[in-house]
Amino acid sequence: MAFKSPRLKKVTALLLASAAIGGVAILAPQDARLPFTAPANAATLAPEQGFADLVEKVSPAVVSVIVSMKDDATSNDAMPGLDQIPEPFRRFFAPDGQVPRGKHTPQMAQGSGFFISADGYLVTNNHVVENAEKVTVRFDNGDEVQGKVVGTDKKTDLALVKIDRDKPVPYVNLSHKDARVGDWVVAVGNPFGLGGTVTAGIVSARGRDIGAGPYDDFIQIDASVNRGNSGGPAFDLDGNVIGVNTAIFSPSGGNVGIAFAIPASTVEKVVASLKEDGKVERGWLGVQIQPVTEGIAQGLGLEGDHGALVAKVLDDSPAAKTGLKVGDAIVSLNGEPVKDARDLVRRIGSMPPNQKVDLQVWRKGETKDITLELGTQPDDVKVASADTGDNGSATSGKAAPALGLSLADGQSFGTDGVVITEVDPDGQAADSGLQPGNIILQAGGKDVRSVADVDQAVNEARKLKRKAVLLLVAPEQGGNPRFIALPLKAA
Repeated sequence: MAFKSPRLKKVTALLLASAAIGGVAILAPQDARLPFTAPANAATLAPEQGFADLVEKVSPAVVSVIVSMKDDATSNDAMPGLDQIPEPFRRFFAPDGQVPRGKHTPQMAQGSGFFISADGYLVTNNHVVENAEKVTVRFDNGDEVQGKVVGTDKKTDLALVKIDRDKPVPYVNLSHKDARVGDWVVAVGNPFGLGGTVTAGIVSARGRDIGAGPYDDFIQIDASVNRGNSGGPAFDLDGNVIGVNTAIFSPSGGNVGIAFAIPASTVEKVVASLKEDGKVERGWLGVQIQPVTEGIAQGLGLEGDHGALVAKVLDDSPAAKTGLKVGDAIVSLNGEPVKDARDLVRRIGSMPPNQKVDLQVWRKGETKDITLELGTQPDDVKVASADTGDNGSATSGKAAPALGLSLADGQSFGTDGVVITEVDPDGQAADSGLQPGNIILQAGGKDVRSVADVDQAVNEARKLKRKAVLLLVAPEQGGNPRFIALPLKAA
């Protein structure tokens, strides 16, 4: 799978120094100093005695999760769910290469997990137990007991397992404080099937989106995390779990100091649902959305590139029943601004079905308030779409020089809208990803059925002094549409 390396920001460190030369202290300029007052708990910022007391306290609650899978299940680097996460971000557990595999020998793999209650509820990753026929939990002291999968949530990659034991099990608590960048973190797990292993580092970042799913909100840590650590906990210095280790950034397959953990706040909500219902039910609007880029904002006449643009309204959905329309930019949810499409997806997904929400949308140059009751998100729903495509057809058509396109009425092709027949390879349309065979369904917020309709939309955009015209484009007939803000050429 192709992967475009993320853009790395340069960080410039300001070094303040003083040196004694001939008995004279040479100091950095006063205005260059960074004011800092040591907190009252400064001694805990760098534990003088290391992490031994913490590890001794929490380790008994961390276990190995040994999975026996179906004969045809995968037990190698192509982890379950890995096709949905871009390389080199890897979800990971350790294949058990020590087991000789005959024709009917079950696949074996190992991950990590931790108990969250004395009665034997255990948290791990969905991709650790997915396809499991048998789950064995191995304690820190070597004891083993069979586990049962209570429920899983693929969208957040979390799973809840239950064991039955005649005595209470050691457990740890989820943190109720947000992890801060720079906080110490201790990871405990079962890398490479070695058994309980401890590594330490700091919280490197928060709110990371790595393309794993619609609800990405990872904590990034630099503690060494490897295969087999999947589902294991990351602890703060109080011994509370701040996150569940789930993925690593690894061009080579080994640890490079960039790991990702699901925040405790997410774990708490998902686990509560899994414990009660065996699944997670999420609120659902019933729209496909995309980000509002600077160009799209210009095409909408919207000040600022914020909000989520509705590219499609699904039939019989809450959005359809309450009049939400294609081309609406959702800019506010329950009185709070919507930053972007991802922000809206996460906030709606965190709400239960049947909850009423207030939306503010930008429609045709003015705001409109809409109240609706959320539905229940289907298991296979796509919460956002920005796909492109090409059906390969091309033929001559009428020129649209302002757009760098040649167009033809859709009726000639037996379809609605206007078909793109040629694209100027050196123009903005090509840079925007438009291709011959794509179908323009709307221009300037209005449905189009002819090339004349597109020309009219361009003229109206110019009258409004907009730098771009907003097109709703489907890759092919019946394909998922997306909005494109196409800059206008000079008249």
